[in-house]
Amino acid sequence: MRSIALSLLIALGTAGCGVLYKVDIYQGNLLDERNVAQLKEGMSKRQVLSLLGSPSVSDPFHANRWDYLATISQRGSEPEVKNLVLNFDGDSLASFDGDYFPKQDNELRIRLSRYGNLPREEREKARQSRAGR
Repeated sequence: MRSIALSLLIALGTAGCGVLYKVDIYQGNLLDERNVAQLKEGMSKRQVLSLLGSPSVSDPFHANRWDYLATISQRGSEPEVKNLVLNFDGDSLASFDGDYFPKQDNELRIRLSRYGNLPREEREKARQSRAGR
């Protein structure tokens, strides 16, 4: 009985004090800075799709707006949210505005490439960049 009470007391004492490990969470689109730099007004939806990938949010009520949303939640800090908004006029890109995580996206892409979680083209790029160092 005494050991149960002691272990319960220790569990309650450490439950809320931050001793437990918290994982950094990255959600949303990983955008390559070079690809975002290539965006130009007048590009077709297909060109944008091949450059940036599919958007995080594609609203059926606003088919001419694509949102590339990304969130980073790191230990000890508030979640940070970035949103790159692309507006189309018909099939061509009319405007784009917003922000993304260029440095963090590249670092995360390199880290994920170690585990094979990227598409084949991205794995090849990462392998070549590591070989070139």
